[in-house]
Amino acid sequence: VQLQASGGGLVQPGGSLRLSCAASGSIFSYNYMGWYRQAPGMQRELVALFYSTGLTKYADSVKGRFTVSKDNANSIVYLQMNTLRPEDTAVYYCHAHLSPGRGIHSRAYWGKGTLVTVSS
Repeated sequence: VQLQASGGGLVQPGGSLRLSCAASGSIFSYNYMGWYRQAPGMQRELVALFYSTGLTKYADSVKGRFTVSKDNANSIVYLQMNTLRPEDTAVYYCHAHLSPGRGIHSRAYWGKGTLVTVSS
């Protein structure tokens, strides 16, 4: 299983970006897919998760500004980021907890990060 993230870049404060993460390979089922981020000198932190039940989870710092969604047909998870702030600057990592096959326990997978820079 591979997770390929895209959509990062430079944006001005108040602007918007949409990140995408495509999961490829053998995927039997998933518990959740979503995003973490890591700012320079900081620990990696949760941003948003989309659960297989349809529920979502957000960090308090992004509630009301970010929206996580999933295209089930194509195993793609999106992160729509609006009203971006300089403190949102970080490397964003795609993350999934899934099973690659029937009878195989679910485990965590990470994609390579994509850099989001919010600056004027």
